[in-house]
This record gives sequence, structure tokens and C-alpha cells, in this order.
Amino acid sequence: MRAPELAGDGWLNTGGERITLAGLRGRVVLLDFWTSGCINCLHVLDELRPLEAEFADVLVTIGVHSPKFLHEGEAAAIEAAVRRYEVHHPVLNDPKMTTWSQYAVKAWPTLVVVDPEGYVVHVAAGEGHAEALRRVIADLVATHEAKGTLRRGGSPYVPAEEQPTELRFPSKAVTTAEGRILVADTGNHSIVEFASDGETIIRRFGSGERGAQDGPFDLASFTEPSGITLLPYEVAERAGYHAVVADTAGHRLRGIDLITGEVSTVAGTGRQWRDGVDTGKALDIDLTSPWDVAWWGPAGGVVVAMAGNHTLSVFEPVSGTIRRFAGTTVEGLRDGDVHEAFFAQTSGLTPDGQKLWLADAETSALRWIQPEGETFTVHTAVGVDLFSFGHVDGPADKALLQHPLGLALLPGDTVAIADTYNGAVRRYDPLTRQVTTLATGLAEPSGLLVHDGELLVVESAGGRIGPVPLGEQAVAGDAHAVRRPPTVLAPGELEFSVVFTPPPGEKLDDRFGPSTRLEISASPPELLADGAGVGTDLFRKLRFAEGVTGGVLQVVAQAASCDDGGEHPACRITRQDWGVPVRFETGGESVLSLVMAGDPGK
Repeated sequence: MRAPELAGDGWLNTGGERITLAGLRGRVVLLDFWTSGCINCLHVLDELRPLEAEFADVLVTIGVHSPKFLHEGEAAAIEAAVRRYEVHHPVLNDPKMTTWSQYAVKAWPTLVVVDPEGYVVHVAAGEGHAEALRRVIADLVATHEAKGTLRRGGSPYVPAEEQPTELRFPSKAVTTAEGRILVADTGNHSIVEFASDGETIIRRFGSGERGAQDGPFDLASFTEPSGITLLPYEVAERAGYHAVVADTAGHRLRGIDLITGEVSTVAGTGRQWRDGVDTGKALDIDLTSPWDVAWWGPAGGVVVAMAGNHTLSVFEPVSGTIRRFAGTTVEGLRDGDVHEAFFAQTSGLTPDGQKLWLADAETSALRWIQPEGETFTVHTAVGVDLFSFGHVDGPADKALLQHPLGLALLPGDTVAIADTYNGAVRRYDPLTRQVTTLATGLAEPSGLLVHDGELLVVESAGGRIGPVPLGEQAVAGDAHAVRRPPTVLAPGELEFSVVFTPPPGEKLDDRFGPSTRLEISASPPELLADGAGVGTDLFRKLRFAEGVTGGVLQVVAQAASCDDGGEHPACRITRQDWGVPVRFETGGESVLSLVMAGDPGK
């Protein structure tokens, strides 16, 4: 089909110029529908960098920022996100999701390839499509060069001016045994050690360059580090380091010896986990965007918030092992046994004796885990689902947050919440089950720290750490829902399918059995009368319960493909999660297809 023209509220990284698809005729255009709080979208930004370099003279990448949360649609927020994540291509701000709707997008992230003549030729939802896109783009380049319809050279990208700062989009902080403060300086790819005053820099772990180099503090490198935790003294003595850092975009855990300044990799291969084993020797296991870490005795090690696949792991420093602790990889909010619970981009952890508090960013939820008998159980204090958020205080079952990223335990066993997208610090009291607001007007607070009797807040977008001027209040704000329009379905039965077409030069990998997998669940669970569960076909008939007016279809699809030919073909896994809001009306659709990858014209 002919690609719809781009529409939105403004452009970034273009020097103020408006870009049109008509003006890009002759170039291959890659539209990346993303939103800044979505971890899968951040993975795709990294996946696209090599493609943008390889096809620099023929490919124009355009980020279409279609926000999930209210805050993400604000101009200042998207400007900060583009700088924070080093986005080096034009970005269209699409706060009303106009372009999203014109392209019938159903999920973050979605990639759309437009050929040099202005036609949509390939759509891919989710991440892990880099090699497929490379083949599609290479095929288009060859075809249109032969036709004479390819235009090379020139780029609409105009970089924004950057001023060096002491802290650049910091995220988390901890206090050492000596009273010093370690801050994850995420945008500067380093860990900063401040004196106890929180202002005097003693040293910086990391050269400031993006990377994974181990060694002395001034030569080592990190890639967007976030969470930091300190090991108990006896554990640190045996492990040989004192602090564990979640090196988020590097998909590693790093150890820091605070005496010698040595930095070492203690878990992760540097490859992002896609599928398969996530338990074993820590240096042999792929991780996926570890966002926060916390030593928690009941779990026997460092709990790792594996934001990239919505699970929690436990890393044991002495044995050098890591294991899945909680979650199924399905994104959502479901309590109960840790092995069956759903999480949604867990981004903040703080232990409280037998409880581990956690902030689930994508469900705007405050939750906790505690041991019960032979297992651990997940509970939710604040939060509704993937699509409800706001700034509302009061009883916990009515209160709302907006994409919280950090937590801290306050005196009296109450929990402080870095309510990031509300620019606020909130307090939850487990005894009264009341939520209040402690501070507002903050620049994306992402981490909290109790230090010398004060509550310090790490303001990521403000590039600073400082005390919170506490003044408890009750905010009767507004409840919001994700702007993404629901899919209107007919009540009763639905013919559901996921489309996956291997890219040029690949075929489905059925050497060891079925090459595809489909898992379907719903929120609320009673939405589906029949059709939930796991199977190997990408087609399934679903039956909805009578009397239900709407909900969310939770879909996880996976496909294995290999190079077609060659003695040792390269193989890869493509995987995508969808949370599809649905509403039932007479006359609605009775057929629903989601595109994981393929040519929309076939």
C-alpha cells in the first residue's frame, strides 16, 4: 500500500525542518514506532545503530514517538528521551497517535519499511529483527538501483547541541559503609563516587565511553548503568568486590572493588537474552536489560530486575551463578506464586526484612514479594493494569501512579516511591494502606536514597541528586488510560492469527519440531472462555465469555528461522509480546491478525 504521509506535533533532530515522505522519494525509509518508557523500544534503538551505519547513504530512519503515558507526550520529555538514549535520526512527535493510527500499528515497537517509490513493503513488530531488516533493505537497494529509482546521499538528521555536565541522566544511588554516595551516571556511562556531602566527587568508575571494558576505574567502561547494590561484608570478602551494578544496556552485571577501584564483569555475556536458558553459571547466561539490583537475604543473593523480559533473577556472587526467580516473561500484572506471576518492566527494588518491594513501571504499580512456606508470593499494593495510570492519593486500591522507577524504605517502614512520570515522590503506608504525596515538581525522579536522615532524590532529567523538600499532602488528581484506541471485536468467537514471514534468504526452522509458539492469556482472566494457553500454531479460535464488555488480550508469539542453504546456517529467534486492549460491540471484527514480521501486501 502507499505509505501515509507523516503527521504530528513537531520534529526533533532536523534543525527545525519538517520532513515528508514525498521529499524522501528515492530513499529507503524505516519508520520506528516507539515510546521512551518501553524497554523493547530501547532495545530496538540499539539494534538499528549498525543498520543505520551500514546503509547510511540510502536509508533514512525516522522515529515516530507515539506515547503510552501522558508524560511521554510532553515536548520536554521527548526531547530529554532523544538525548538520553542518543537517538541519532529524525524523530516525529506524535502525541495524538495520528501517524500510529494511519499505519494501523498495534504494538510498541513496530518497524515499517517504505521503499524508494513510497510503498510499505515490510512490517515487523517487537525486537530482534535486525538481520531480517538488513536483508529486506539490501534487497530493496539492489532492486531500485537496477530500476533507477534509488537516490543516494544526503541526510535530514541534524544533531542537537550537547553541553557536558557532571551528571547526565543519572538513575540510582546507594550509600557505602563509609557514608559516601555512589550514583549511576547513566548518560555518562559511569558510576560516580561522591563524598558524604553528595557534592564533592571523589572518583568516577568508567571512562565515560559506552562499552564493556573491565579493569581499573579510569579505564573501565559501562553502557547505561542503572541500579547499584552493596554486598554484605562477609559476601564481599569472599566474592572479591563490594558493589554490584546493573549495566543495563550492556546486558551485564558488573562488580566494583571499592578499595582497588577494579571493575569486573560478574554476570552476563553481553548478548541480550532472547529465549532458552536463563539459569546457570552467571558468565555464561545472557541477560536482558537488568535495571535494578538489591541484596535480599530471603532469596539468598542479589535480586535482579530483568526489565527486558519482565522477570526477576537471583545472582549469587560467591558461587557465580544466576537463576530465574520470578515471572514468566509475559508482561502484565498478576499476583500469586512467583513462578506464575506477571511483571511489567520492574525498575525499582528495595528490601524490607522479609519483604522485597518493587516498582513495576509499565503497570504503574507498587508490589511486594515475601516468603510463604516453601515458596515466595507476589502481592500488589498499588496498581491496576497495563493501561491505567494517574496521580491520585488516598486508599491504595484507588490510588494511581505513573511509570514509577525507584523506591526507598522510610522510617516507620513506609515506602517512598519515585513516581517518575508524575514528577513526584509518593509515600505508601502498609499499615493504613494509604498513599500520599511528599513532593512534586521534580524532573523525572528515578532513584531514592535515605542518607544521613534525609531523603535524597535522583532527578534524571534534571541531572542532579539532592534532598527532597518533604511536605506531605493528598493529591486528588486525575485518572488516565493509555491513549491507544482499543480494537473493537464482535462478541463470541474470534479467528485469531499472528503473521510471520521469514525475511529474504531465510526459512522456518523445523529441524527439531514446530518452529512457532503462541501463548495467549487475558486480563481479566475470565475474558476468555476458551482458547487461552500455549500451542505451536500461530492460528487459534478464541471464544469470549458472555457479558464481558472489554479487557486486554495478552499475546506472546515466537518463531525460529534459519538461513536457507549453506553448511552451517545462522539461526535466530523472533519474539513479540502484545497487550491488545479490546472492546466488544455488535458489528465488531470477528477476525484479528497481528503482524510479527512480513510483507503487508501478501
